[in-house]
Amino acid sequence: MDDILIRPFLASDAPWLVQQHGKLYERDEGFDASFAVLVERILDAFIAAHDPTRERGWIAERAGERLGSIFCVTLDKDTAKLRLFLLVPEVRGQGLGRRMFATCLAFARGAGYKELALWTHESHKAACALYKAVGGQLMTSRKVHSFGVDLVEQSWKFRL
Repeated sequence: MDDILIRPFLASDAPWLVQQHGKLYERDEGFDASFAVLVERILDAFIAAHDPTRERGWIAERAGERLGSIFCVTLDKDTAKLRLFLLVPEVRGQGLGRRMFATCLAFARGAGYKELALWTHESHKAACALYKAVGGQLMTSRKVHSFGVDLVEQSWKFRL
């Protein structure tokens, strides 16, 4: 894992992120194409208008190959929101997700946020285990029908 760089997101990373989210979530979760459309909208908005002092994205890469992403954006004055946390399957379970999450938390603290919030699905077992292990609090859990499938949507918060 020492050979993996966590670097700032560049606009040129956006097509890869949209493609990876669409492909992996369709394959692993059965999501329809509306999920990739949502990811593209999130990235377009970030590229067009993010505040670099309070919002940032990162890409994990090894030898120029992208391996994952994580973003910290403003939800409100005191709360940051984690978005687009993704690791390609080949590097899952090796501690990279924990490193990326720590990078995001450190940035959120440094930017003056008091809390970090995120939204995920119960089916993302490894991510939910990480959130719990690092002190996250599960705020809500509810059944929904999103992206063409039935899911259990979860909201988590972290005190910074």
